[in-house]
Amino acid sequence: MIEAAPNTSEQYDTVRNKCTDIFVKKTSDYGTAWRILRTSSLTDQIFIKANRIRTIQETGENRVGEGVEGEFIAIVNYCIMGVIQMELKGDSRLELKEQEALHLYTKHYSEAKALMEKKNHDYGEAWRDMRVSSLTDLILMKLLRVKQIENNDGETLISEGIDANYYDIVNYAVFALILLEEGRV
Repeated sequence: MIEAAPNTSEQYDTVRNKCTDIFVKKTSDYGTAWRILRTSSLTDQIFIKANRIRTIQETGENRVGEGVEGEFIAIVNYCIMGVIQMELKGDSRLELKEQEALHLYTKHYSEAKALMEKKNHDYGEAWRDMRVSSLTDLILMKLLRVKQIENNDGETLISEGIDANYYDIVNYAVFALILLEEGRV
């Protein structure tokens, strides 16, 4: 019997549902306290998460006990928060209503998925043959790029901006979560 090829869109939506569920629950618990963070602080938070994943991948040790899956979910959510912060740059409100926060979250997650579908078509799902550790490295590379752009006050000569890099990071983290779900490393 021939096994059906995985449906990337459905797998992506399954991961999105997990990430959204955590975002909603944390918003219920903490409100939108993350609104106090500058985009650069969110970048650093994402870097911490990605660096922890890499350390666990390299050493095989996990002393905190929380798995890398939770860290990839946190990376997704912090990236979406970063894009929201960029959209609301002139908005000084620290607290958003839960529905508004969820609307913005869903909007930007949908933009990340649309980008994934375009790139996935052109690259022929090459990510399926990658290692999770390579996706981690790509996330770290994108974060170093974002830090450089932030250090240049958001200006680039030829490169994509911070938001495009955040969307790529979302997609790399989603791909990693899909591969982990499939039992790949």
